[in-house]
Amino acid sequence: MSLSMRTLGAFAVGPLRPPLRWLQPRRCSARADGEAPAGPRRRTAGSLSAQVGSGPSFQDFVRRVSVKKPAVGKEDLSENPNYLPEDLQEGNSRKVYFETYGCQMNVNDTEIAWSILQKKGYERTAQLSEADVVLLVTCSIREKAEQTIWNRLKQLTAMKNKRMKTPSPMKIGVLGCMAERLKTELLEREKLVDVLAGPDAYRDLPRLLAVAEGGQQASNVLLSLEETYADVMPVQLAPQGHSAFVSIMRGCDNMCSYCIVPFTRGRERSRPIGSILEEVRILSDQGVKEVTLLGQNVNSYRDTSEEQFCSSDPTRLSRGFQTVYKPKQGGLRFSDLLERASRVNPHMRIRFTSPHPKDFPDEVLELIAERENICKQIHLPAQSGSSQVLKAMRRGYTREAYLDLVRNIKEMIPGVSLSSDFISGFCGETEDDHQQTLSLIRQVGYNVGFLFAYSMRKKTQAFHRLQDDVPAEVKRRRLEECISVFRQEALRVNAALIGSSQLVLVEGESKRSAEELCGRTDGNMRVVFPKEEPAGGSSEAIAAGDYVRVKVGGDRTLAADADSCILHHLVLYL
Repeated sequence: MSLSMRTLGAFAVGPLRPPLRWLQPRRCSARADGEAPAGPRRRTAGSLSAQVGSGPSFQDFVRRVSVKKPAVGKEDLSENPNYLPEDLQEGNSRKVYFETYGCQMNVNDTEIAWSILQKKGYERTAQLSEADVVLLVTCSIREKAEQTIWNRLKQLTAMKNKRMKTPSPMKIGVLGCMAERLKTELLEREKLVDVLAGPDAYRDLPRLLAVAEGGQQASNVLLSLEETYADVMPVQLAPQGHSAFVSIMRGCDNMCSYCIVPFTRGRERSRPIGSILEEVRILSDQGVKEVTLLGQNVNSYRDTSEEQFCSSDPTRLSRGFQTVYKPKQGGLRFSDLLERASRVNPHMRIRFTSPHPKDFPDEVLELIAERENICKQIHLPAQSGSSQVLKAMRRGYTREAYLDLVRNIKEMIPGVSLSSDFISGFCGETEDDHQQTLSLIRQVGYNVGFLFAYSMRKKTQAFHRLQDDVPAEVKRRRLEECISVFRQEALRVNAALIGSSQLVLVEGESKRSAEELCGRTDGNMRVVFPKEEPAGGSSEAIAAGDYVRVKVGGDRTLAADADSCILHHLVLYL
């Protein structure tokens, strides 16, 4: 585990070596220092070999070393090789305040980090003014996300400076992807950060905070080939506690040319299936009604932790898809995990995100269609509708292969809800490429979408090999057109739900009105409906965590946006 500490204060830089006049000549013969050489001297290979041979041997260096280990008492042994004693790494009721940015994986990382700190005696606060430690769990996917963090760090530093002379000075830490990508800038730029911890270094947080408490900057951004936090039970932070997220794998091997994830979260490694199922069982016992399996490339899950899981069978891909890496062999696959997780509790919904289209072989689709508690909703990131742009993105498929997969999914899973990601203005994207993306959105018919303008990231293949040649105003215009077409199609697709019966998991009161409840369908569509129990219904009030069978009907006013589609006043109880 690497450690980088920087002392807060000025330091002087001297010459790397003294001037040459300070150097004393080194001589290899018996001639006195004051005796000048008679003339040019040449060494033959034989004379040099003779001199080396007459010098000390390896045994001269180890002669006095004893091979016996000195006896030590138990008090001298330590299972922790760190130079900081365990008692200095205790939290001693210091209060931690978390701010989480970015994807759901970062929410899960927050839960893992909090679980580790909680065991060390830290307390969590929801009030920034009470915090002894402020930890930002960050995202580096887009430039805008990073700029948000920089602005927030300046605000927090101003608060920190006001508390410098108080009995409880505040420490600021940056966790996650931005810590990994911008470690040098974060430590040196205006001295805004006390602690840096990359996505694989959360176990080291207690020690890093102890170092920071001593007045030094502390950093650990070492990526791991093995860390999955399999033995860390996250502390679920959802207020209702009826839905939970379970991380099943970390990192990504796809190396899409636009993506920073392989460089900030490392290579793919999957959590042992036993620890995942145990966490799902615990959540079920706690009353959780819906579990979402998480991973950067969740459906490429492959557990090889036990010898009996290993075989020579290559991983099966969606038809017409390929990878930039060699086919992987052996291990329990995503279909194995999905099948076992769905059997933990038949009344618990199972979702997963975020998948890659290449990892949807027929056995995964057949299982989703067969099991009632595996949600009939699939996130299918397209990124572009142009085969030329997809090739530049290194996505491993063409437009035609993607559309063939969509048709296969719709045939095997009737009524499936599809969502997707799209990037506008990628390197080299022409107007014709953009029009192909619009036509793909119209042709597929997504229920939900996430659409963004391209943002060049350092370290990616696009940064090194491609040119970000689409002007910013063109990116914005194309993004607006994609959003507009997407809204139109989402309204059309979601209007087809009118008159259908849907099973809704109630999440709680609607944000719009205390007189309404909201929840999600099996297809992950948000539904808003009145609180009042209909005539002849159950006398028990409906609460968060309940499943309610509803019928979509009534007013045809629908609203869709890039984050969710809400059916306003369209629900009647059955």
